[in-house]
Amino acid sequence: QVQLVESGGDSVQTGGSLTVSCVVSGDASSNFDMGWIRQIPGKEREGVATIAKDGTATYADSAKGRFTISKDNAKNILYLQMSSLTPEDTAMYYCAADYIVPRPALRRMAPGVFGYWGQGTQVTVSP
Repeated sequence: QVQLVESGGDSVQTGGSLTVSCVVSGDASSNFDMGWIRQIPGKEREGVATIAKDGTATYADSAKGRFTISKDNAKNILYLQMSSLTPEDTAMYYCAADYIVPRPALRRMAPGVFGYWGQGTQVTVSP
């Protein structure tokens, strides 16, 4: 049974940095296309970054230059390094994965293409 467990969410001040992690169990992370999706209460889920099995990364415009997605397949962990955080980054951050995600969908960061989800980790950025 595939499970994704996020951690690392925290409260930080504007301009700060934070790294959230997602441990993959039940199968090797190398078998998955993965992504980070965030959601603010009352709003739709928003793709932040995705990473294909071959390591190709895609970022939302809001994340470019500030966030880095990476995957350590030896440890089965997905990371999202975030810097220059602003209150607009405040959200629940979810790790998502699936075995095969069409590349156009990965580039669009469409949340609906992922079949496996973690429980989320809260990131709060104060002014």
